[in-house]
Amino acid sequence: MDAFPPSEPYDAGLLDVGDGHHIYYCVAGNPDGKPAVVLHGGPGQGSRPGHRQWFDPARYRIVQFDQRGCGRSTPPASDLRTTMHANTTHHLVDDMEKLRTHLGIERWLVAGGSWGVTLALAYAERHPERVTELALIAVTMTRPQDVHWLYHEAGRFFPEQWQRFRDFVPAAERDGDLVAAYDRILNADAVSDDVREAAAASWCAWEDAVVSLEEGWVPNPRWAERDHRVEFARLCAHYFSHAAWLGPTELLDNAHRLHGIPGVLAHGSFDISGPPDVPWLLAQAWPDAELHLFRVGHSGRGLLDPIVAATDRWA
Repeated sequence: MDAFPPSEPYDAGLLDVGDGHHIYYCVAGNPDGKPAVVLHGGPGQGSRPGHRQWFDPARYRIVQFDQRGCGRSTPPASDLRTTMHANTTHHLVDDMEKLRTHLGIERWLVAGGSWGVTLALAYAERHPERVTELALIAVTMTRPQDVHWLYHEAGRFFPEQWQRFRDFVPAAERDGDLVAAYDRILNADAVSDDVREAAAASWCAWEDAVVSLEEGWVPNPRWAERDHRVEFARLCAHYFSHAAWLGPTELLDNAHRLHGIPGVLAHGSFDISGPPDVPWLLAQAWPDAELHLFRVGHSGRGLLDPIVAATDRWA
């Protein structure tokens, strides 16, 4: 099914969410349509206009926002003086509630991709009464074993690139938790700015390597942007070194709170960054979800089809 036509925001602004943070948001589509919020990946990718095409702009009121520290939200993590002390999954869940209230929305469809799936699930399990449906693509749960897989075990597919990623950290830390080591480098004031920026480049090179086997892959042009590299790497290392501040099985254990909420899960069976047992386990714990597996990678052909079909059906 083809994506819906592009749409431009009719409303945008910065919302003060506390802790010195202001999140950028925009709203597109039909002001009287069914409310939906789209959660971007990363953490740190920022919202993208193309995500609005998951929804029919004639029938949906489409909300997007840049999560703390990235995109047009302030203060930016690209500024190495910006600290991470008030930037956690729990802060982002609270930000969503503040934004929902600010926009006068009672309930909304929650959609997300990649890291945005973890955030969507954390939000929906905490506020199920506010969620009408869930549309989730490239499913993640950010459990400790998921983080370890992506930054350690997936290196077996890309030994040369992973060795470069590993060898960036000090020798004494190379046999330990690489994500924690990068977090220490990227988010510690005691480390020089030059080293922190080099760590961001190394982190993003590994991110590119993990998806490099996918059909039609080209290097991500956004890694050429210094500010995007730095905010993406700083936020990812911060969130993943803490396993998103979620219990090891929290999202699965609390999936019963999603009872009665229709959902669609779309995932690539060849997604090296997140093996297909992740959405499969979630679907077992959440019978109201439809699981669609495709023989593609993290962002391959066909993944969007069940998402677009679902939002068309739910409108």
